[in-house]
Amino acid sequence: MYKTVDLFAGAGGLSLGFQLTEAFEIVAAAENNPNALKTYKRNHPKTKLYKDVRTIKYGKLQKDLGPIDVVIGGPPCQGFSNANRQKAQAISQNNTLVKAYVKAIQKLQPKVFVMENVSMIKSDTHRFYCAGGDEAMIKELGLGLIEHKAVLTEKFPGLDELSTLLQNALSLYSQYLWPEAIYNDINVLYKRKHNIEKLKASADKRKARLSRFIEKTHLAYPHDEITNRFVAVFKAIKQYYENGDTDAMVETLEPAVSLQRMFRHYKELHDNDITINGFDFTNGVCALVKSYSVIDYIKKSLGDGHGPYHIDEKVLNAIDYGVPQYRERFILFGSRIGPVPAFPEKTVLSEHYRTVKDAIGDIEDIEPSQDPQKAIFPLKPIEFPEGSFLAYARDSKQLYNHFNTSTSKVAQERYDALEEGGNFLSLPDELKSTYSDAKRTQSTIYWKLKYNQPSNTVVNVRKSMWVHPKHNRALSVREAARLQSFPDSFRFCGPKDSQYQQVGNAVPPLFAKEIAKSIATYLDGFNDQTR
Repeated sequence: MYKTVDLFAGAGGLSLGFQLTEAFEIVAAAENNPNALKTYKRNHPKTKLYKDVRTIKYGKLQKDLGPIDVVIGGPPCQGFSNANRQKAQAISQNNTLVKAYVKAIQKLQPKVFVMENVSMIKSDTHRFYCAGGDEAMIKELGLGLIEHKAVLTEKFPGLDELSTLLQNALSLYSQYLWPEAIYNDINVLYKRKHNIEKLKASADKRKARLSRFIEKTHLAYPHDEITNRFVAVFKAIKQYYENGDTDAMVETLEPAVSLQRMFRHYKELHDNDITINGFDFTNGVCALVKSYSVIDYIKKSLGDGHGPYHIDEKVLNAIDYGVPQYRERFILFGSRIGPVPAFPEKTVLSEHYRTVKDAIGDIEDIEPSQDPQKAIFPLKPIEFPEGSFLAYARDSKQLYNHFNTSTSKVAQERYDALEEGGNFLSLPDELKSTYSDAKRTQSTIYWKLKYNQPSNTVVNVRKSMWVHPKHNRALSVREAARLQSFPDSFRFCGPKDSQYQQVGNAVPPLFAKEIAKSIATYLDGFNDQTR
């Protein structure tokens, strides 16, 4: 068996796929999420586990476990800058993790490595900002650089009159930052400003902390026009608490919150030593930086004349390999022993794609528990065709992790209103009122699966409120795991939210198995040639 190391292993979907071939032994794996690590340990008890890829001593690993044949894994790479506009971050924090993956390959020198990632990894959002100390590496690898505007904040009312002041104020960012809890509270109010009832409820919930902060602040910030924007929103919040008027609060929230986001995003760039070449105030506030491609960095660090690996890439779809789900993934193969392994051929034609019903139809009448501790149900024997999905998935006499979450009154009304294939956008307007901006809500929210079609890409189906195609209820963790092609014997650990997230993040094992078969065939052929 080929000794294999799985980095960024998550719950263990990629590892399981490789093990299903019976050609690979997963001797070590690394995962820093504690709940995913528990799941991995529960299902791969013989594998040596590490919590942080960045702290692994690879010399000792090889001394303890012997030479490594294969390294697999998918380093987190969420993209940067504009991809995170709606998040409280300016840049992806995953630069060091991708570089840790490259370092692992360089240290372990496996015969073959497999990197799995999102299909959009080659897009312009998946780039690294140039940081101090990168210059020599960029020159050595010949990485192409692109001028880039890192968005610190989008345009807001009154920005133009502040632009001259902001150029100097950014370098003094620490003097303007609110305490984290206060920023989070006021940011919530800003998000609710288009829904007055939700704005009031959010403000009332946070009254004690905001009132204490406003009373003791007394202009603790520089005396300038920026601070005046903060004072305006503090006064407006206080006024609301005194007389219930929200007009001033709605008017002053956006400038104040936008400025805070700007300073926070600038702090991220500063803390990560990102090289800033100036600022642009044309449409918001942007830091002028340079960036290089994540995938080019990986390929040129390990191959392309700079490393010993022959490298090839391809985007594959899990639906073509027996998984009842459309899921495009970027796959990178690298070999230091010869030409790159062939990518797996499709095993399922489109007319025979597996459907949602193929995956979960047999358990449709087992009502999920809402208590993870009680979510174990006996599975009655049934007849199913040889080679079917159920012949693979039903490898246990019990159904584990078959629980979902309690449903609020408004959520149940939405569930009841949806037809198969419907989603939040297809709901009547009266059932959208609890969302601050219903028009901007993604179509994947409240998606009701179609029984006789494959699933869309499985995400965290709890956060996305996915609905069972036959019953007006939320999908269970086990049902989501079936759609991801986990067999019933594979058990997930941790709190509800974590289990749903682990399933959504996983590599479908049946998809991974076909990749592994290609690698096994390649290594077997190499061994035959060297005998």
